[in-house]
Amino acid sequence: SAVVGGFDLVDTAGARVTDADFAGRYQMVYFGYAYCPDICPFDVARMMQGYQAFAEANPDLADDVHPIFITVDPERDTPEVVGEFIGNFPDGLIGLTGTPEQIEAAAANYFASYSKREPNADGGYLMDHSRVGYLVDRLGRPMAPLPVEQSGEAVAAELEKWVR
Repeated sequence: SAVVGGFDLVDTAGARVTDADFAGRYQMVYFGYAYCPDICPFDVARMMQGYQAFAEANPDLADDVHPIFITVDPERDTPEVVGEFIGNFPDGLIGLTGTPEQIEAAAANYFASYSKREPNADGGYLMDHSRVGYLVDRLGRPMAPLPVEQSGEAVAAELEKWVR
């Protein structure tokens, strides 16, 4: 079975955003969560480094590529919290959240898995999640994994390879 892509979520202003809003453009989709202590911030930073390097080298294509962060922690990641999280990164990153059902559906479309760990004494908790970054083509189909765990250069190289 293929990775089909697709989502129906809300952005940091609380407005509905679906994959159809990006028809005719590329999407860089990453699943993570705002309270993630280490992995997500670094992965998203590398994703944005790759996006910026690609945009600088290909200014004519830059507006056709949209980096998107989708939370796997809808309980805590309200539009406001996601807005604060994406504020730590360069402009252009879109942050999305939704109901647990909406997040579950979106994650399933990208084979992203996640689960909540046992809360600690003060009620805080970590999420276990797959490190999934995908490049989605102009028709809305996931076409290539993004090596967000490697480097900004590796992400940029992947964009160079596919984005036309």
